[in-house]
Amino acid sequence: MTRKKVKLAYITNDSSRKATFKKRKKGLLKKVSELSTLCDIKTCAIIYSPYDTQPEVWPSPMEVQNIIAKFKMMPEMDQSKKMVNQESFLRQRIAKSEEQLKKQQRDNREKEMTQVMYRSLVGEGLHNLNIVDLNDLGWVIDKSIKEIDEKIKSLLEQQAVPPPPPPPPAAAAPAPQVVTMTSHASRTTKQDMFNDEAAVRNTITDLATDSSQNQQWLMDLLKSNDNMCFGRNDDMLPYSLHTNNFWSNFPFP
Repeated sequence: MTRKKVKLAYITNDSSRKATFKKRKKGLLKKVSELSTLCDIKTCAIIYSPYDTQPEVWPSPMEVQNIIAKFKMMPEMDQSKKMVNQESFLRQRIAKSEEQLKKQQRDNREKEMTQVMYRSLVGEGLHNLNIVDLNDLGWVIDKSIKEIDEKIKSLLEQQAVPPPPPPPPAAAAPAPQVVTMTSHASRTTKQDMFNDEAAVRNTITDLATDSSQNQQWLMDLLKSNDNMCFGRNDDMLPYSLHTNNFWSNFPFP
């Protein structure tokens, strides 16, 4: 639950005013004590009130006298540097408020003339403006043109900036190392390859010769069988079958 905002005005009710004084006085002395402890500075407080016969002094009368004596030893310029009374405090607050009001009025006037400028671009007339309004409108137009020129200049400068240089090429890879054989090793390898090739050729030639002889022998055998009868002339067989029972018992025609 939020606290109710207190209206800063004189409290007309005596009992309420007295209760508020006691509560606020206690809180004020507590804040002064906290300030002295947290910041390690010398502080004191003297409070006069119609409810007490003697003024209330914090932290003690002796400590208050020491702080006041130290203050009076300072030059007058330093004593009054940040010292204000009620009148000067109110004057400072009024001046600050007036400055804030003037600033807000300038901002509102600029926004108003900006809206008038936009309406005039769509065809609305300016015959209802007086000389002050026209002057303010001219100032707003000049400010807008200046901002546009600065924006165009900035864009042109960005386009005129040359592109960054390309990155340097990557380092070339080292050339592959080729291991060369000595002339003796090269000759030896070539001689071995030649000998292997000759051996293969001889093998193929021998196989071809054997195949031709076997084929010729087979053809001769077939031709000779056309004129012979098995079992009648044993000399026509290529092998000696006199002791072979299979050939002797085979019923030839």
